[in-house]
Amino acid sequence: MHKCSFPLLAGLCVIVPYLIGPADAQDAPAPPPVTVAKPIVRDVVDSDDFVGRFEAVDQVQVRARVGGYLQDIKFTDGTLVKKGDLLFDIDPRPFEIAAQEAAAQLQTAQANSVYAQSEFSRAEGLVKSGGQSVSTFEDRRRDQAASQASVRSAQAAADRAALDLEYTKITAPISGRIDRRLISVGNLIQADQSVLTTIVSLDPIDFYFDVDERRLLNFAKTARSRNSDLQLGGGGVDVQVTITDSTEKPFKGKLDFAENRIDAATGTMRLRARFANPEYIIQPGLFGRIQIEASNTYQAVLVPDEAIGSDQNERVVYIVAADGTVSTKAVRTGPRLYGYRVIRDGLDGTETIVINGLVRARPGSKITPQMVELPPQREATSPDSVDVEIAQ
Repeated sequence: MHKCSFPLLAGLCVIVPYLIGPADAQDAPAPPPVTVAKPIVRDVVDSDDFVGRFEAVDQVQVRARVGGYLQDIKFTDGTLVKKGDLLFDIDPRPFEIAAQEAAAQLQTAQANSVYAQSEFSRAEGLVKSGGQSVSTFEDRRRDQAASQASVRSAQAAADRAALDLEYTKITAPISGRIDRRLISVGNLIQADQSVLTTIVSLDPIDFYFDVDERRLLNFAKTARSRNSDLQLGGGGVDVQVTITDSTEKPFKGKLDFAENRIDAATGTMRLRARFANPEYIIQPGLFGRIQIEASNTYQAVLVPDEAIGSDQNERVVYIVAADGTVSTKAVRTGPRLYGYRVIRDGLDGTETIVINGLVRARPGSKITPQMVELPPQREATSPDSVDVEIAQ
């Protein structure tokens, strides 16, 4: 009778599981889920950004046209004024006296002119009848002409005196916001020298910025394609400006002027855009960033910034095949529009691309694609963030 030793049985028990295979083992894990979408394909217009500052369309230093002692101030510092509003009063009494004196001299000249005219008429009748000599008649003609000239001179002096009296009331030459008073009541004002205050217009308001040569030529080309001129009216190109207050929406306007030469020292040309400012939100001197159209309308492929990766010195997009296999495609990027990045070259818009979860997508590996639809336009997001609509 044969006996089975325990060590041999134990060895068979160890070998048997390896011969049977992983029957009880778990299945291989499924490919990781990754959010994918089709790129946006739409008509766009390229834009460039520049920085600059707002300046008033009109700004005036208010000065007095006549000298005298300041008698009264009629405005509150920093208020809005309209053209023609009374701002300052200069003591008018010396000018009233001068105006009265000039009026009296005018009356005297007019009386003398009347007398000289009557003498001339009498002499004219007598010389015809032979009762007066020709030389006396010529003297009367001269006196009559001189009296008329005296009347004109006196009239001019009276007008000037009346004008000086009018200038003692200093009014606002433009509408806008007035600065603080720069002189107090009782001070002596020098005519055409003393600056009393300043006024700047607010609506509309201008924005000035500098453009380099390369982009300037592109803007000029775009303007010519629209049968317009960059120097004459700025080509009528639409622009928008954002200010440092992020709660304010961009202000929309148009280019309306470009200087007639490039600055040789900086290689730039100064351009101007004009904006409506009915609520006086924009103030002269305010810093802003302007976005200007840099092309005509064309069809472009747009993808989210977070869908663009890098491979050494190249920008790449992760393409997903029908079977879920991931591959990379080198792309050339353009400006940011409508919350997306323009793809200049590399995509035609029919591809399926990874837009979220790039760390789980590896070239040559498979994923479980979760398809979403990108909105035509979205708010700007940081490169490391994910758009809420896409994440859903």
